[in-house]
Amino acid sequence: MINGTSAGNVVATGSLTIPLMKKVGYEKSTAGAIEAAASTGGQIMPPIMGAGAFIMAEVTGIPYSDIAIAAIIPAILYFVSIFFMVDFEAAKLGMKGMRKEELPRVSNMVRQVYLFVPILILIVALFMGYSVIRAGTLATISAAVVSWFTPYKMNLRRVYGAFEIAGHMSIQIIAVCACAGIIVGVISLTGVGARFSNLLLSLADTSQLLALFFAMCIAILLGMGMPTTAAYAVAASVVAPGLVDLGIPLLTAHFFVFYFAVVSAITPPVALASFAAAGISGANPLKTSLASFKIGIAAFVVPFMFFYNATLLMEGEWLHVLRSGFTAVFGIFLLACAVQGWFVGNCASFIVRLTLAAAAFLMISGGLITDLVGLGVAGAVFILQKIVNRESIVASA
Repeated sequence: MINGTSAGNVVATGSLTIPLMKKVGYEKSTAGAIEAAASTGGQIMPPIMGAGAFIMAEVTGIPYSDIAIAAIIPAILYFVSIFFMVDFEAAKLGMKGMRKEELPRVSNMVRQVYLFVPILILIVALFMGYSVIRAGTLATISAAVVSWFTPYKMNLRRVYGAFEIAGHMSIQIIAVCACAGIIVGVISLTGVGARFSNLLLSLADTSQLLALFFAMCIAILLGMGMPTTAAYAVAASVVAPGLVDLGIPLLTAHFFVFYFAVVSAITPPVALASFAAAGISGANPLKTSLASFKIGIAAFVVPFMFFYNATLLMEGEWLHVLRSGFTAVFGIFLLACAVQGWFVGNCASFIVRLTLAAAAFLMISGGLITDLVGLGVAGAVFILQKIVNRESIVASA
């Protein structure tokens, strides 16, 4: 979540998490895929959201605080989906958790809660209306102060080293944004963006869903092999204007493009985050990218969810926002059950998986009637699965 790039997140945290996942029983490709999917989600998780969200604020003129608030429910849906996918995978494999003595003590963790102070300062400063630069400066200073209460105190030499690392990282971001700016300039000069907007408008005459699907494919293709910040910068100049011309609100259009530019990092065949994770786990890169695509499947559904249901972007009355959020979470749960083929503690048949997928999309669509129908379908499948399980237990006895 802290780092602004998917591959950077994988390298920073994967060296710790991937060996742990392999230790408890996950396959090499699955362990790498989980890390890649989770690291990619760091860029869509407020309040930081990587460098792409700051570029979105500059391009759209929408305050960063509004963008962070709008991203809350979609980010929750993404990580809830990953949690269910990982949990169902563990259930199918019959894996056991770590022993109690291997887990960290809660009391020790509570004593170190002050380590979160810099992040809290960053969040509060952003929502108080401070500029991004000022909020980041305050959080950086507080991080140095907090380090004085740990064994890793920051002295002048370490501060100098931190500035050196930040300088190297800044050069990479500056180079990426500069190259993206050149591409954007070429696109505007050649008129490719306007032609693409006209193409989307003509597709929308046939089907708006088809136009969105085409926009999704272009955003993912633009992001393949590119850092997600640059991918969003290019896609925002090519795809987003066409979506706005369709009558889609500015924030929704840019969020739609932003999400697919981000998930291009786990979309085969060119999945930078998955390839980085495969290098750590020792698994086949293509197999890892396919597994990460499966684990992060919700990220390919969520943008269509908030397009058809704007309350998921915190637009509308709070009661409707809460209802849409809860039903969408349940829909994501059903979708994870369908993808993993695991429901009510047992493997699900192909028919059950199809029915659960249908119920999931009914719950995700956001309408009250569709939510009720989806609940009814899920409830019927639950009862039938319980009856089948009971009969199988009796027959085996």
